[in-house]
Amino acid sequence: MTLIDSHAHIYTKEFKEDIHDVIERSREAGVERIYMPNIDHESIEDMMELAEKYSGYCIPMMGLHPCSVGKDFEKQLYEVEELVAKEKFCAIGEMGTDLYWDKTFFEQQKEAFKIQSELALKHDLPIVIHCRESIDETIELVKPFADRGLKGVFHCFTGSVEQAELIIGMNFQLGLGGVTTFKNGGMEPVIKKVSLEHIMLETDSPYLAPIPNRGKRNEPVYVKLVAKKIAEVLDKEVEEIGEITSRNSKNLFKYP
Repeated sequence: MTLIDSHAHIYTKEFKEDIHDVIERSREAGVERIYMPNIDHESIEDMMELAEKYSGYCIPMMGLHPCSVGKDFEKQLYEVEELVAKEKFCAIGEMGTDLYWDKTFFEQQKEAFKIQSELALKHDLPIVIHCRESIDETIELVKPFADRGLKGVFHCFTGSVEQAELIIGMNFQLGLGGVTTFKNGGMEPVIKKVSLEHIMLETDSPYLAPIPNRGKRNEPVYVKLVAKKIAEVLDKEVEEIGEITSRNSKNLFKYP
């Protein structure tokens, strides 16, 4: 089986003790790539070390997470811009908006979104979007950039069919993860309505582990459980789900 985890933070402290085993379990399950979104300036070193150690398998992105956007966000974005100019990354991310944890810096989040979107266009890279409790606001932010050819993925999508259709209409992908397997996740209508050509699989490790591991540390091997759930909803073979969603990830993240 072919699988890709399009979004995993496996460079964080939760994996310090057993990252080699985590990678081996992923390989054995058929996961052929793990894409790693950055968080902020503090996560860069650990992420890049892992990308070097597992070159071609653990593939880095570069961006500033909205929950890390504060008074000094412009300073952090200068560092992002410098790194993107001299290193190879598959995307600008994780970036976006968040109205769940703290609304204090929402205006700064929107400005950071625009700056990173311009950076993505400049370097012909896609964007990876975080939008917790802010899907509608983020769709509006994306529209003018999508009109200019920007592409990307709404990571950890948990919205409605109508929101999914708006996103697909902008030529963006939907990242589906552990919430897809939750009893009250509400994702079955979206899965049934949206073409597989617009879906990518992810874990968001170490967060949001799928059933039956909910509440435990998530890891890339569990992306197979997301694929299995989608296959059940669509009455298709899990291998087909893996093949199509993996192709979608590769097409979006054109990494050397």
